[in-house]
Amino acid sequence: MKWFLLLYLSTLALLPAKTIEVFVALCDNKTQGIVPVGAKIGNGDDAPNNLYWGCSDGMSRYFKKSKKWKLLSSTNPDKTYLIETLEFQHIGTDTRLTAHAYRGSEMKKCLEDYFAALQSGGPDKLVAFIGHNGLMDTSPTLPEQTKTAKKQTPTIVLCCISDRYFAPHFQRYQANPLLLTSQLMYPGSFILHDAIEVWLKNGKPDDYLQAAAAAYAKNQKISTKAAKTIFSLGL
Repeated sequence: MKWFLLLYLSTLALLPAKTIEVFVALCDNKTQGIVPVGAKIGNGDDAPNNLYWGCSDGMSRYFKKSKKWKLLSSTNPDKTYLIETLEFQHIGTDTRLTAHAYRGSEMKKCLEDYFAALQSGGPDKLVAFIGHNGLMDTSPTLPEQTKTAKKQTPTIVLCCISDRYFAPHFQRYQANPLLLTSQLMYPGSFILHDAIEVWLKNGKPDDYLQAAAAAYAKNQKISTKAAKTIFSLGL
């Protein structure tokens, strides 16, 4: 039994650690085709106060307050398109999460970097996008089609009607969409937060739908049944 346990632990050590990379396009009233929000939270150059980053449901603030994640670092890259990058570690696992805050005016660059990460990833790297659906009014330059063996990079896209706009590109990069949206919606980071827990536990497809619907229903004060219609699995 002792040797079996040692063999099991050594096998686990050889398995690749899971990683997560999140691309957040800050909400921007001036440059994005959105229904305008408050001037302060809709300033795409002000990450600390932005709807998708510094507000209560934003990527930065929500994950910093989470008991499931520990902030490891916060950097301000010397890049005109990127305002801040955060690195977190999941409590109880070795999973690392890196989140990037892109200026709202840099939607094209944010999408290009998201698709590049999708192309170069693999089954142990979750790649996510949060923000306005930039594919509605932006034409990013996409990386070349994946030609190697199937990578099946898992992905989550939280923006309005992402299944219609993003799904057609997933086959090009042999990606594995875990959670998409089928309606207009609010891409709060609480959805990603709970969906990640499903991924870390190797959950089934419907588990993502259930987790997203429960989180959205609680935040928006609607029924879980109604919330469930907002999301799709991208199957």
